[in-house]
Amino acid sequence: MQPVELIGVPIDLGAGRRGVDMGPSALRIAGLAGALEALGYVVVDGGNVEVPQREILDEGEPDLRFLGPINTVCRSLYAATLAALKAGRIPLTLGGDHSVAMGSVAAVADHARSEGGRVGVIWLDAHGDMNSPATTPSGNIHGMPLGCLLGDGAESLVNIASRVPAVDPEDVSLIGIRAIDPPEADVIRASRVNVFTMRELDARGVQAVMEEAVERLVPRCDRLHVSFDVDFLDPGIAPGVGTRVRGGPNYREAHLVMEILADTGLLCSADVVELNPILDRENTSGQLATELLASLFGKRIL
Repeated sequence: MQPVELIGVPIDLGAGRRGVDMGPSALRIAGLAGALEALGYVVVDGGNVEVPQREILDEGEPDLRFLGPINTVCRSLYAATLAALKAGRIPLTLGGDHSVAMGSVAAVADHARSEGGRVGVIWLDAHGDMNSPATTPSGNIHGMPLGCLLGDGAESLVNIASRVPAVDPEDVSLIGIRAIDPPEADVIRASRVNVFTMRELDARGVQAVMEEAVERLVPRCDRLHVSFDVDFLDPGIAPGVGTRVRGGPNYREAHLVMEILADTGLLCSADVVELNPILDRENTSGQLATELLASLFGKRIL
């Protein structure tokens, strides 16, 4: 087994509500390292990427709030992720808001290309994360990371990877979306991203959707990155998120998602983001996220 490196990114600059900066601590307290070690992994905790204090920062432009510091943090995460990959480790990014994926995914994509490979991205989220400065209703950059990775966004964020776009739309499966801003919906429909809404999960079942999502990527890609936003889950089981959207996967459906991804044997890296302990109940969501990550990394019932 490859060792796993935990990389904390305690950032909430991309979000509208405060608290997700405590996500890395909540996951560590929930026993994430121990859960992975129980599966046979050697776990290296790389500590946290440095994040500036929000209260002393200038928000900047209203359609790109905290652009400068978010760019700096994502580039630091890019370097840390690339170092972990070069050391033969599986980087597991602990967010923080979803803006961190601009750094982690860019690094994974560049590393894959350097080895003559190609990374497929599984994006588990209630939201599309494909807004841009032209479409955003809030200016919150955590609603833009997938768009930036696909080449649409602020120039400094689009150019974190060595190539633009960092990933091709056909190499992305966006799963579980159910709360989309109208202008963003137009962007998603026009993209070539593989999109599976919650209606499709409801109508077809989790197994059929996940198998198709994987099948669309595997012929093109030799490894997978999973970007797991905790608000992908129904808030009835995961209340500790800042942007709750009812109607997400339940407990067993969520485990099945992770188990199907684990069965591919292609996992090379992952993010877990948007966990907000302030809005949680006794770290329930942190503990659930830890359980689901264990399934993603190969935990089985038998």
